[in-house]
Amino acid sequence: MKVCVIGTGYVGLVAGTCFAEYGNDVICVDKDAKKIENLKAGIIPIYEPGLSELVLNNTKENRLNFTTSLAEGVQASEFVFIAVGTPTKPDGTSDLSMVHGVAEEIGKAMNGYKIVVDKSTVPVGTADDVKRILSENTSHPFDVVSNPEFLKEGAAIDDFMKPERVVIGADSSKALDMMSELYNPFVLNGNPILRMSIRSAELTKYACNAFLATKISFSNEIANLCDAVGANYEDVRKGMGTDSRIGRQFLYAGIGYGGSCFPKDVQALISTSKEAGSPVRIIEMVEEVNEAQKVRLLHKIISYYKKEDFSGMTFGVWGLAFKPGTDDMREAPSIPLILELIKRGAKVQAFDPVAKETSNYYFQGRVDYKDNPYEAIKGVDAMLLVTEWREFREPDFNKVKSLMKAPVIFDGRNQYRPQNMEKLGITYFSIGTR
Repeated sequence: MKVCVIGTGYVGLVAGTCFAEYGNDVICVDKDAKKIENLKAGIIPIYEPGLSELVLNNTKENRLNFTTSLAEGVQASEFVFIAVGTPTKPDGTSDLSMVHGVAEEIGKAMNGYKIVVDKSTVPVGTADDVKRILSENTSHPFDVVSNPEFLKEGAAIDDFMKPERVVIGADSSKALDMMSELYNPFVLNGNPILRMSIRSAELTKYACNAFLATKISFSNEIANLCDAVGANYEDVRKGMGTDSRIGRQFLYAGIGYGGSCFPKDVQALISTSKEAGSPVRIIEMVEEVNEAQKVRLLHKIISYYKKEDFSGMTFGVWGLAFKPGTDDMREAPSIPLILELIKRGAKVQAFDPVAKETSNYYFQGRVDYKDNPYEAIKGVDAMLLVTEWREFREPDFNKVKSLMKAPVIFDGRNQYRPQNMEKLGITYFSIGTR
């Protein structure tokens, strides 16, 4: 099939590449000429395991092409996926200006029947806007479809290639059938293609992410309570996770969630619910809890040192990205934590396997980046584990102790066992474990 994907960000580039990998002819469109030239040369703008190889292979096979011409992509394709950014405005609503602008351009470029697909995460009712804008700019027939993405950064290729389900929202049986045909090769394992109304599909994405965010914030609240009452959250987590009604996933305590999806989608759902006159009060609290959790380690540091001014002190930070497997720094817990430490006079040395460049946007030269984790803790007063990269799981703790001024670890991801740390003579703080 012939597919156009507008937007070569995280979602658009992964989707376009995976469609090409399954034999479709794909044109990816972006107005950023430099990005398009880089992609043609095999230079990938994001870090995602396995993506670079797939882009290079499918470009070589001429199944995947890149252009700055939206009209070229639209006119050569049956499916036109909108995968542009929908950033959060200061009031929590989604900025749909790029979606609306692209819809207008698609309408003007159309040369026949098209299925226009909202792939970006957009609020309920956005497809109605896209329909209206298309109608105002074309006389050609079209259908609008909502097809939300469910990609985990760091595992996006597998998520797209082997989806647990594909959600397709449309009010046209023709569009539903064509979309199902496009996705059938991805669900040969029997996982379902869920066909539903457009508004149901739009809301499904927000409902899923808000529920997972709720599990995370709930877990963190219980872990904080464990700290207060002397319980061990690891035991509590196992007790909850073995209940089939609850499940084991997303019960790990830590210093909060970040990234491009959960924070933005939670805020957008809150905004949508208020506009609809049906506020989701639980979700409002989820966001509040998460923002407080991001500086949980800061409060532990203040409590341990019994002071709030850290002038003359140096902290070593392991991990900057919001999660392992990505260089994404959007809403990362490391940002408020490090900025607060710097504000209080501390110096910060940090290491992250891939997020150095993206993190510098937030820290503007105020962090001393090191080339490996051991360099990041050389001469520090304490080490802070912020992102649970695999290479941090079993370090040489004798080396760690020898490099630090004092053997103190504040673990924001509960990677180490308190009993082991005690045997090693390391003063250890985690989230709810003991």
